[in-house]
Amino acid sequence: MAVDGFELVCEVEPPTRPDLKKVRHQIGVMSPIADAFLIPDNHIGRATVSSVAVANEVQAMGSRGIACLNSRDRNLLGFRRDLLTAAAYGVEQFLFVHGDDPAEGARTSQLTVRTMIEQARGTSYPGCNPFQVGAATRLRPVPRWKAEADFLYVQVSYDLDELLRWRDSVVLDIPVYAGVMVLASAKMAHNLAALPQLSIPDALIEAVDRDRDAGVDHACELILKIRDSGAFNGVHLIPVSRYRQVAARLEREL
Repeated sequence: MAVDGFELVCEVEPPTRPDLKKVRHQIGVMSPIADAFLIPDNHIGRATVSSVAVANEVQAMGSRGIACLNSRDRNLLGFRRDLLTAAAYGVEQFLFVHGDDPAEGARTSQLTVRTMIEQARGTSYPGCNPFQVGAATRLRPVPRWKAEADFLYVQVSYDLDELLRWRDSVVLDIPVYAGVMVLASAKMAHNLAALPQLSIPDALIEAVDRDRDAGVDHACELILKIRDSGAFNGVHLIPVSRYRQVAARLEREL
């Protein structure tokens, strides 16, 4: 749990079928190490159970839920429906993102992350706390409107020096969370290495080729180094399918 203000936000995999057993299991396994849970929204262009509904499930299990909402799938009315539903459930925190291209259908273009933040900040309901809204950034200069969000999530990185150089290059007065994703398999490592926005050290890819647990080891060690650096307020952890192994190790070391 949080040590000296450092938070670990664990991402859970929302179901693609009307069955919440697996996501409840993820929440239960990671609860000893997690300060909050982030629920993606139709991530990788696939339809999943609503992130707001899963955030409500997180909170019913005694943890804090953060619902991710993308601008890709929403018009203004649909977004207002999501805010109203969140208020009814008591879900108060959101991460707004652009969203990957959908596997099927088209992208809506009525909303942007910026307009979603503005709409959420301009929406209130009697008896409900104001929404807290965050944005995401790559390792580049941060636009002023993102710097004025309530918190900021940084893209996944596998290199502490890269993260620290970026953190030194920006002035931010809001909580900032570094992104850490477990390389769950050799195939995943090679697929991610092909993405232009990610840089994965060759030595790490070779280590995962030899031993798939090397991805778990690297992620856990990186989380501890980020914490010890004091440069970030926490980590957004994406454990993928290795959440049991990650939770078991971090429970001993955090």
